[in-house]
Amino acid sequence: MSNIVVIAEVRGGTCKRPTLETVTAALQLAGQTGGKVTAIACGSGLDAAGAELAKSGVHQVIAIDGSAFAAYSGDAWAKAIAEQCKSLAASAVLMAHTAMGKDLLPRVSALLDTGVITDVVALAFEGGAFTAKKPVFAGKATLTARAAKAPFCATLRPNNFAAAAGGGSAATQKIAAPAGDLLSVVKEIIAAAGGKTPLQEAKVVVAGGRGLKEAQHFKLIEDLAAAFGPGVAAVGASRAVVDAGWRSHSEQVGQTGKVVSPPLYFAIGISGAIQHLAGMRTARTIVAINKDADAPIFKVADFGIVGDAFEVVPALTKAIAALVAGK
Repeated sequence: MSNIVVIAEVRGGTCKRPTLETVTAALQLAGQTGGKVTAIACGSGLDAAGAELAKSGVHQVIAIDGSAFAAYSGDAWAKAIAEQCKSLAASAVLMAHTAMGKDLLPRVSALLDTGVITDVVALAFEGGAFTAKKPVFAGKATLTARAAKAPFCATLRPNNFAAAAGGGSAATQKIAAPAGDLLSVVKEIIAAAGGKTPLQEAKVVVAGGRGLKEAQHFKLIEDLAAAFGPGVAAVGASRAVVDAGWRSHSEQVGQTGKVVSPPLYFAIGISGAIQHLAGMRTARTIVAINKDADAPIFKVADFGIVGDAFEVVPALTKAIAALVAGK
């Protein structure tokens, strides 16, 4: 029987949505392998997060809980998680492709003497081996990797799987966090402004480019994002906008920024340089608004509006706000 491990990311006492998406992917794999899914969480005060994971559909929850793990420590957490993976004889270890996932899972995979494939958008179990698909060459091609060594480790791109619906009732095993392995500790996490939807977790991303002409015109982008209601949309920006100092790097979408894969992506006043496409072309629906009919962005867009953003966006904002209010 194949044991599949999901490493949970817990912030503020609750599981991050990409973790629940990873649970969905793990359960799909377990259905193919006939195995079971175990969720492992590290931290301090994990009762609420453990209960959330127990209801997610996993077969077992392991909570490595203690004051020593109150702050994130990549080396200590990786060692504790790797030990659990070994005791479970895990055949696959999955985590969301977030900042923490990109730091923690490679450490775990090294301790398990195996490799890791990152930014995965699809998983399967074929011919007795795990396979993973990920975009390469700035999203122009898809690579399929086949596991040659166990356990198979992968980070999954957010918004590519539905979040686990819940309804389960898995048992939770609590393990005391070891205190002697803290070689480094994150002392402080400076959170983004309250109420902001994380860019990589947003269902809708509204991104603006140099076509908006001035920094203050980004209010058009902010208003359109706000029209979808709280917790739905996030504001993104092209590299040119960030380089010009109009927006912070935390909002940059592209090869040197964040990679997003929302159900809906608006590219407003963005020409569509390959570096930007690398960060958003896996979005399920792409809407481009640009007054240049020959802009490259229209080649990847599902819907395109050739027009002046200063006329189109306010009308679109008004229509979406009315639709949302009507619901």
